[in-house]
Amino acid sequence: MKRLDYAKLNAFIASDVIKPFYEIRLARLESAKLSNISKRKNPYLFKAKNIETAGDLAKSILDAFLSSQEETIFGDLMENLAIQVCHEVFRGKKAEEGKYRSIDLIFDRGNKTFIVGIKSGPNWGNSDQVNTMKKNLKIAKRLLRAQLKKNTIISVNGCIYGRDDSPHKVNKDPDLSYYKICGQSFWELISGDDQLYKKIIQPLDKEAKKRDDTFKELYIKKINEMTKDVIELFYTKDDLDWNKIIDYVSKK
Repeated sequence: MKRLDYAKLNAFIASDVIKPFYEIRLARLESAKLSNISKRKNPYLFKAKNIETAGDLAKSILDAFLSSQEETIFGDLMENLAIQVCHEVFRGKKAEEGKYRSIDLIFDRGNKTFIVGIKSGPNWGNSDQVNTMKKNLKIAKRLLRAQLKKNTIISVNGCIYGRDDSPHKVNKDPDLSYYKICGQSFWELISGDDQLYKKIIQPLDKEAKKRDDTFKELYIKKINEMTKDVIELFYTKDDLDWNKIIDYVSKK
């Protein structure tokens, strides 16, 4: 086990988490056009929120568009951070894509080999998705036993945030049993540092502040642009015309 280099960690967060996250957000913001994204959003939801002005409708549509993929994008970047941390401390490796399904990280800690499928939070999937993960973990165990000649292989569903008070998910078939390790416990497992889950907040905050002004400037311009488009497309006699909106989205 190697001690984590926090200066190196902070640099990785800046270059490989926050930088690409804001680049993707800015690219999506720049590409946003009311004529395109309004057709992919539920107009009945906006009506149910009692939206009455062009500005409110433009903001609601844009916010829904931006947020629709943000958690997935950021979750993927945080997954890369977790793999990097584990590589630095335990020489963990990203699982070979295609060979090990549902698995993102493989590492040794002590005399045990851990195979880890990383998710953003604990409520990530339905029962079918969880069962698929369990089956894939079982297959991976068999492959690794044959490859590494090891019997002590621990299956883990690791979650970037959250908690699970009953982490050991026991199955009659031992190879389908796994541990759901979330939040503080997950970061400690892959780093050996039980405070890492808090330590990553500071560099995230520092780097986000550097880039947020640019994002906000473009966001305001885009809101103004889309507000004008709402008035042109969906207004009748100075009011939102919901018949026009519904027709625009759904009329055959």
